[in-house]
Amino acid sequence: QDNSFEQFIINYCNEKLQQIFIELTLKEEQEEYIREGIEWTHIEYFNNAIICDLIENNQTGILAMLDEECLRPGTVTDETFLEKLNQVCATHQHFESRMSKCSRFLNDTSLPHSCFRIQHYAGKVMYQVEGFVDKNNDLLYRDLSQAMWKANHSLIKALFPEGNPAKINLKRPPTAGSQFKASVATLMKNLQTKNPNYIRCIKPNDKKAAHIFTEALVCHQIRYLGLLENVRVRRAGYAFRQPYEPCLERYKMLCKQTWPHWRGPARAGVEVLFSELGVPEEEFSFGRSKIFIRNPRTLFKLEDLRKQRLEDLATLIAKIYRGWKCRTHFLLMKKCQIVIASWYRRYA
Repeated sequence: QDNSFEQFIINYCNEKLQQIFIELTLKEEQEEYIREGIEWTHIEYFNNAIICDLIENNQTGILAMLDEECLRPGTVTDETFLEKLNQVCATHQHFESRMSKCSRFLNDTSLPHSCFRIQHYAGKVMYQVEGFVDKNNDLLYRDLSQAMWKANHSLIKALFPEGNPAKINLKRPPTAGSQFKASVATLMKNLQTKNPNYIRCIKPNDKKAAHIFTEALVCHQIRYLGLLENVRVRRAGYAFRQPYEPCLERYKMLCKQTWPHWRGPARAGVEVLFSELGVPEEEFSFGRSKIFIRNPRTLFKLEDLRKQRLEDLATLIAKIYRGWKCRTHFLLMKKCQIVIASWYRRYA
């Protein structure tokens, strides 16, 4: 019920993960259709980049202002930090505070004077400002690091490498918020170089009990995990897409004209293949470099046909091998019989 600095940075990380989910699924999905020249009606979705900017902007972000409060001289308290937020973020559509210049929250009794509220992607969260400055300014003084580094115990010495006199840095140590922000940036950079797969987990109830399904809770999670937008994009679009070359290589045995070798462009081969198989035209589209299949049933049908064809080819190979083996054995026996007969006639 009482959210402080720890929950704030956790929710910030969740926002960044949601942002990359949007980038890699909703945005990239629709941009690919445009790049490939597929006829497409754009589907609107909420991009939470504006919330991430509210938190991490280098000039006006909440973390930047928190660091500024921790570093500036004079009396610094959680109240002065909240005052700064109220001045800079007053007009932001996702920031709410009772003491801000925005009059629409002056009479909001659900929002205490010592709190601020952020309208996250997953809903509104209220943060108790008390402790923000101290928790962000959680510094280990140099003399303590140096004392621990001088300990005789090797483990303690290894835990405080910054205490080594040869590595003393006179700069002020980074705040907890800036360290977390840098870690999140590294994580996002790493994820963007990968091809992630998402598993969205839905909690059926808050009691962690079996056979209880709370419909309101499930609907809330579906709405705020971005699943509705994802389903709309997927249903309006294509369930499967693949470059022409690997598609032709995988399914070419299903058509006599493309098997065993197709002499021509891969796209033309795929067109001949789909025409020969009688796939309805509304079930697929040809992009500039990929084939797009709308319904999973079409793909499953292709896989079933391929599986059956592979079994037929395996039977054909086995048949030819058994014929070759029997013929070879027969010819060997015939040769042996001729040799035996010739020697017998010579003897007779």
